[in-house]
Amino acid sequence: MRLQGKVVIITGAGSGTGRAMAQLFAAEGASVVAAEWHADTLASVVAEVQAAGGAITGVHGNVALETDCATIVHTAIDRHGRLDALVNNAGVMDNNHGVGEMSNATWERVLGINLNGPMYLSRLVVPRLVAQGGGAIVNVASVAGVGGGAAGAAYTTSKHALIGLTRNTAFTYAPDKVRCNAIVAGAIDTNIMQSVDQTKMDARATSRYQTWYAAIPATLDPVDIAELALFLVSDASRHINGACIAADGGWTAA
Repeated sequence: MRLQGKVVIITGAGSGTGRAMAQLFAAEGASVVAAEWHADTLASVVAEVQAAGGAITGVHGNVALETDCATIVHTAIDRHGRLDALVNNAGVMDNNHGVGEMSNATWERVLGINLNGPMYLSRLVVPRLVAQGGGAIVNVASVAGVGGGAAGAAYTTSKHALIGLTRNTAFTYAPDKVRCNAIVAGAIDTNIMQSVDQTKMDARATSRYQTWYAAIPATLDPVDIAELALFLVSDASRHINGACIAADGGWTAA
């Protein structure tokens, strides 16, 4: 099994790509620490993985809160005595608002979860990985992190910044054998749009973004992202560091 003996934190593990990762990683031998802010979906994935014979610990928390991030990391260490990898998967969308229509509340919420959370968690995890002689961080970014036509200003900014965080972390800690890579995810069949109030979507901006949505070549299944994350966490990718790998069916090639 590709993750036998490894302890891995996965955020946003209750649904979509995070849930697929929790299931796959546990099946590959990992001890999964699943972080999720929806208590019901967290309980569901924990029960599902345990029923399949996997090792999983659920932690209820919001990654936008520094204190909750500390709880997530400390739970992993207290339970397992070590940590091998972190997957920053939790994320929310904005309402396709451009900067001219952006509210402080939306800006702070989206950047809090999509960017501050990965920073808080990485800041706690990196010293542990350095002390252990290495490890892996995987940040789930987006095509919105490499272009400007996929989402509103808050989401786009958060994912561009997450790629910057990925590259800086990779370069800074490469001598310590700490790897950090990003997945540039395309259209995925998940429930992420439930994170926004559909009645508040910016119709004009959405119409503008539709010009790029028209080039979507495929909608991925969550397991497609989970398989890539598994590779990036595993020792098979030991020489891959600072990479931003598109899993989008070729969307960013347009």
